[in-house]
Amino acid sequence: MKNSHNLGFTLIELMIVVAIIGILSTIAYPSYTQYVLRAKRGDGKSALLSAQLAQEKWRANNTTYEASANSTSADGHYTLVTSNTGASTYTVTATPVHTDAYCTKLIIDQDSTKSATGSDSSNCWKK
Repeated sequence: MKNSHNLGFTLIELMIVVAIIGILSTIAYPSYTQYVLRAKRGDGKSALLSAQLAQEKWRANNTTYEASANSTSADGHYTLVTSNTGASTYTVTATPVHTDAYCTKLIIDQDSTKSATGSDSSNCWKK
């Protein structure tokens, strides 16, 4: 007599695995995208602080802040615009190249006042 075994998975076992993978992916993907956005925001914050340092360095050697300038962040995730509103004031604004509805702009000025725009702008500088 031939002894036969069932090798492989049954359809129910396969559907359970597919359901588990579906549940895990619906939880993991939004967390991952938020993590990526926060990481990109770090690039913008770093660029703003570097621009602020450059402005203060310029002011230490001159009587005013440097004239308006445009640049990009180190990783290229943000566009920076520096605007002078007077001889002793400036504002640096970082606008993301990617879509970030939570923090559409990161802003810093000569007094180190940090602000942001977007649907969750109160948390943009916290993390």
